[in-house]
Amino acid sequence: MKIVVIGGTGLIGTKVVNTLQAQGHQVIAAAPSTGINTITGEGLAQAMQDTSIVIDLANSPSFADQDVLAFFETSGRNLLAAERAAGVQHHLALSVVGTEKLTESGYFRGKLVQEKLIRESGIPYTIVQSTQFFEFLRSIAQAGGEGQTVRISPALFQPIASDDVAAAVVDYALGAPSNGSVEIAGPECTKFSHMVQRYLQASADSRTVVEDAQALYFGARLSENSLIPGTANPRLGTVNFDAWFAQSQLST
Repeated sequence: MKIVVIGGTGLIGTKVVNTLQAQGHQVIAAAPSTGINTITGEGLAQAMQDTSIVIDLANSPSFADQDVLAFFETSGRNLLAAERAAGVQHHLALSVVGTEKLTESGYFRGKLVQEKLIRESGIPYTIVQSTQFFEFLRSIAQAGGEGQTVRISPALFQPIASDDVAAAVVDYALGAPSNGSVEIAGPECTKFSHMVQRYLQASADSRTVVEDAQALYFGARLSENSLIPGTANPRLGTVNFDAWFAQSQLST
């Protein structure tokens, strides 16, 4: 089966491409660096020829509000038009749990536009909404840093390992389109502030987390349940923080 992975050279994309290739599928890792660009349209029509499944893992290179919106709108329109012309049978996109609750954020407004384009495209689809990745804990701590303190919301937090995200993406992509959203999350639910403090301690970082209910996340204020699944039975990963952190140290 021919599968095109948009963003196939990134963190999740590389894992997805490797897994699908190991299963014997014909896989194209699509990215500007491989000659396929969803913004300019370069290489899209050729890549879509005889393609059964498209997995969209692309992310905006800039997080500025207008840049994010322009990226997801332009990329989505170009990609979905190419898929319709080629008769693609399943479009899967990776999105974020709680996107519809975080519209103060320009980033999440952009993700909502992406999801709307998919739902209205007429192409059978699955939207996989994921909680935050463990791999982002360092950048989250940096964003909230003020000297020796890090201000983080006490909202609930259920991060997931990128390996678990990639496994879920592959399974859902090869399955029947849901024509809706599914949620995935990590195995542990705790406070956002507690998880960041745990990461700092494990990393021998001397900074201290200060709980701040007004602390922003991508420009949005968080309620208690903003970042955790809203469905009763989300798909849960198997890798907890300790296992992920140990593995991350081996790979550095």
